[in-house]
Amino acid sequence: MQSVEEAECRRAYDSAVDTYNSSFDCKKPAEEDALQEAHERAMNKAISVFNASAFGAGSARSKFEKLLQTTLRKRFEDFKRNAFLEADLQCSNKIQSMESKVRAACNRPDSKLDDVVRILDGLLMEYEATSYGPKKWTKLVTFLHQCLAGPMLDLFRKRLEHIDAERNALRLKCSSSDDKVSLLRKQLEASEGHRAEYLRRYEETINDKQKMSKDYSVRIAELQNKVSKLDERCQSLSSALEQAKRECADWKSKYDHCISQQKADESKLKSLIASLESRVSISEGRLSAVREQAESAQEEASEWKRKYEYAANEAKTALERAASAQERTNKKVQEREDALRAELATQLHEKEELIATLNAKINQTEVHKTSLMSRLEVTEAKLKNHESDSVALKGEIRSLTDNLESIKTEAQSREKEVRILEQEKNHLQEKFLSECKKFDEADMRCKDAEREAKRAVELADLARVEAAAAQRDKGEAQRLAMERLTLIERMERQVETLEREKSKMVEEMERLHQSELDALSKVRMLDERVDEREKQIGEMLEQNNQQRSNTVQVLESLLATEREACAEANKRAEALSLQLQSTQGKLDMLQQELTSVRLNETALDSKVKASYSRRTRGEATESVHYMDVDDDDTGRRRKRSKSTTSPFKNNHTEDG
Repeated sequence: MQSVEEAECRRAYDSAVDTYNSSFDCKKPAEEDALQEAHERAMNKAISVFNASAFGAGSARSKFEKLLQTTLRKRFEDFKRNAFLEADLQCSNKIQSMESKVRAACNRPDSKLDDVVRILDGLLMEYEATSYGPKKWTKLVTFLHQCLAGPMLDLFRKRLEHIDAERNALRLKCSSSDDKVSLLRKQLEASEGHRAEYLRRYEETINDKQKMSKDYSVRIAELQNKVSKLDERCQSLSSALEQAKRECADWKSKYDHCISQQKADESKLKSLIASLESRVSISEGRLSAVREQAESAQEEASEWKRKYEYAANEAKTALERAASAQERTNKKVQEREDALRAELATQLHEKEELIATLNAKINQTEVHKTSLMSRLEVTEAKLKNHESDSVALKGEIRSLTDNLESIKTEAQSREKEVRILEQEKNHLQEKFLSECKKFDEADMRCKDAEREAKRAVELADLARVEAAAAQRDKGEAQRLAMERLTLIERMERQVETLEREKSKMVEEMERLHQSELDALSKVRMLDERVDEREKQIGEMLEQNNQQRSNTVQVLESLLATEREACAEANKRAEALSLQLQSTQGKLDMLQQELTSVRLNETALDSKVKASYSRRTRGEATESVHYMDVDDDDTGRRRKRSKSTTSPFKNNHTEDG
């Protein structure tokens, strides 16, 4: 009874273990709570199965129940340990890949903090969704700590170094601007000192020239102010003129560079067009060669067709001759069985010759058939070669289309460059108009300065007359007047220099206008060349498309004709083989009939010999003579039978 109870408990234990193994979900993520819930659920099912199938309530049941719990707990612990180890391994691999990605993102030369943070967020979301295990978050924390202490810190340091460099550059700029400001201040102080000195001199002259009128002094001061303004304006105009000269030189260099680049592009386009034309000529030569090969193949096919028809006609005539010969032999055998054996022997000899000729013709037809089959194989190989050549030509046509597309793209880029040049031309025109306006303003100012200078000269003349009339006796007044005259002469010289600079500026403006006209003419020429190139490219595209369509149509027609010729040749070869088989069957029938006729002849000979033996002795000599003749005939028949039994050997010897 106890052994039965132990056996039942053992069976219940095994079934409980099986139910635990089947009900425990091994595909759960490696989380403590999920695995514990799955283990408890499977363990409850296993215990319920054990309680349902266990027998008895003694020590055996309690022992197996404890054994079941310990084994299930041990299996769960082992599974949990393995799952946690796998999860930790996956987490470490994921952390390593994340670290390499973050390090690569940080080590890029154009890396930014926002991009690195975005990549890190994506990696963290992916890690959180795909990683499990008890050490998931600790490894993540260590990874974040390493990232912040490693590549992120390096990135921050790089950014700080870049910011420091920019700050130092700004400091240098600020220091240079401060130096410029200090220099300007010094210049201002110097100019103020000069102004104070001039004012002091002016006051001295006013004190010395007590009898001068206030209007004269006011006019002289205004004249000095206007002269200073004119100097400033002249300096500004000269600086603007120099700047305009520099800009003109820059634009001229840019224009020369564009022209040289355009010439290089034109040379490239010419070389490409020449290469395309050479390729087109090569493809045309290949097409002509393919056409000639196709025509030669068609001529060969027609020749073999004619030969095949001739062989078929010969086979038909041979069959008709064989049939007529068979009919004649049948009639002559039936009519002349008891006639002369010599005529029968001659007829048999003729029949054997006919059979030999027929065998020779059959052999010739077989040779022709084999040669035709070899020629057909050669034509099939040629067709395959033609197909491969057509594939190569298609590839070349595709490459030509690709080259044409690249030429189109280059033409579009040239159009874009022409548009950019037009925009630059418009910008230059606007700048030229603005410079013309500035020049007109400067001209007006120069005219105003000339008028004021004339007024100053008139006033100086009046002052000179007044000074000569009022103070003839005072040398100091004359000295002052002379100084004023020298000042007036200096002003006149400055006016002359301004007029010269004005004439130079006019010449420069005319030169700029002429260069602008030249640039416009060159741009027009470039537009015309671009239009011509576009037309040539369009014509070449149309010609290439037409040639491609024509070549494809010709190749397709050639392939169709070659296939039809091959199909017809195959059909004719099959018909020839069938006819040869039928003629061979008929020849076999003729040989069978010949053997039957020879058997009949041997029977007749035996009958004749028996009849001759019964005759008299005198007739015996004649019979002996006839027997000799018959023996000769039989010997000939035997030889003929040997020759007929081996027609191929005879044919071989005759051919040899």
